[in-house]
Amino acid sequence: MMAPNSWIPSTKTLQRPLRLANSTTSVMVSISHPPNSSSILIQVHDIQNCITTFNLENAVCNHGFFMMAPNSWILSTKTFQRPLRLANSTTSVMISISHPPNSSSILIQVHDIQNVSLEDEKAILKQVGRMLRISEGDERNVREFQSMHPEAKKKGFGRLFRSPTLFEDAVKSILLCNCKWTRTLDMARALCELQAELADGWNSENIVKHPKKKGIKRKKFARKQSKVNKCVDQSCSNSQLLEGNNNKVKALGNFPSSKELATLTEGYLEKRCKLGYRACQIFELAERAEEGKLKLKLKKTSSYEEIYDKLSKIKGFGPYACATLMMCIGFYQVVPMDTETKRHLQQVHKTKKENAKEDVKRIYDKLELLEYYEIKFGKLSMLPNSSYHIVTGS
Repeated sequence: MMAPNSWIPSTKTLQRPLRLANSTTSVMVSISHPPNSSSILIQVHDIQNCITTFNLENAVCNHGFFMMAPNSWILSTKTFQRPLRLANSTTSVMISISHPPNSSSILIQVHDIQNVSLEDEKAILKQVGRMLRISEGDERNVREFQSMHPEAKKKGFGRLFRSPTLFEDAVKSILLCNCKWTRTLDMARALCELQAELADGWNSENIVKHPKKKGIKRKKFARKQSKVNKCVDQSCSNSQLLEGNNNKVKALGNFPSSKELATLTEGYLEKRCKLGYRACQIFELAERAEEGKLKLKLKKTSSYEEIYDKLSKIKGFGPYACATLMMCIGFYQVVPMDTETKRHLQQVHKTKKENAKEDVKRIYDKLELLEYYEIKFGKLSMLPNSSYHIVTGS
């Protein structure tokens, strides 16, 4: 009954103002529990002030991150779906986000839950706001970018999709390095399968840390690690399985948090998710995050050079991973240039290596690479999930 809460008896709806991520103004939010449903519906009202340029399809389906697990774009309903964490940072819930045509509201459906607290609402809205870049600052950036590039405004391009957390963006930036796109997708999926197993607790007894002392303890560790490897090999029989198209597919969880990954060992992570050398980088990244040594706290006064310098000192972050994560953070001074981009430059523009940096900026300014993919494969938002692995220039 206390302000600013408002109960609407006619619709059995609770209304109250909340702030989106990085916003200084509040938006009105309605929370309802549809009859005969196990879901909670969160409606974010009247957000024209901060998302007049917003379109959900364009905000999600604009680069490879939206294709990586646990993200799922449902083309039949133009709905984005994935797990998000509640306020306790451990419990995950499946959410669906939709943007009704000609509406100033966004609908967030929280599945398989009977109630969400105020803190849970704030946690969900913070993650949604980060993924879709919904804030006054993001809106200003989009407008400025589209004023400089009329073609981007015409195509509705301006918001670069990202993950609910900086840690997930960082790990996915590492997964993109030195491998084919298909393997990147497989590694992201494997990490989400692992998170489902960790959430179920089936392999909690097999989680061990590297011993700091040598001798007898190291020998015991080796024997225990052998048991862990056997557990990994048998993971298909222990993890929850879903039936689909007569194939058994392992259930996906959320993307693992730094806390979850830091409880594992590097060897277990490498073998279970087939990460190769990346396991060491991701494991170290998780440990540093949990120990408070991953100091990437952003201030309004933080410069590109300052953040890039911090990133480049982290194991696994070379020029490409740094540039990718910097774009996720909101710095676009350097374009991430991988073998895919270089291949496009050489095949389409006959670019020489020494001119690559200048040419790639010119191409990105014209949104050419995105257009190239859509000419070759069709509109990215219209691709079924089963076709994501083919989106490559090779």
